[in-house]
Amino acid sequence: MTLPPFCGRVDKKNVLVIGESTKLGKAKRFLAGLVFITYTLFLLYWMFFAYFRTKGGEFRYNLTPFSTIKNYFTYYDHFPFYIWIINIAGNIGVFIPFGIVLPILFPKLSNFFLFFIAFIFGIFSLEFLQLISKLGSFDVDDIILNTVGAVIGYILLQIIRLKNRRKKRR
Repeated sequence: MTLPPFCGRVDKKNVLVIGESTKLGKAKRFLAGLVFITYTLFLLYWMFFAYFRTKGGEFRYNLTPFSTIKNYFTYYDHFPFYIWIINIAGNIGVFIPFGIVLPILFPKLSNFFLFFIAFIFGIFSLEFLQLISKLGSFDVDDIILNTVGAVIGYILLQIIRLKNRRKKRR
């Protein structure tokens, strides 16, 4: 059976194989790139320039792992619920898309170790920029929560990929 090149190819078991070299694969990577750039710009705006960001007079930082997280759970009744949601669930949820998009856009990041190192480097850099610009704070707990979100996204992508492989075998 012969297919147009944009459809992929059929292997010996009559399974449709769509690789990154096909037009569909290229379109998927283009879309991932578009999502990555748009989402990153939105996040940078939100982290550095959004309405609640004002330049502080001093450097603000937390270098003690889990101290901010612990405070939100220990003193949950001292914080309005929306603050708790933004700082715990928000710091996780906002970075889930990166766990999905980065391995699609950069196939080498399908390796979990490389993905993890690249993400930690990127998020550490953003936290450091917040510190030196005084438009926020450097918080190791943000790095932890953001990384949890990215790892959740990475795991979701791997589950989707595994299900797609199983469907193709049938």
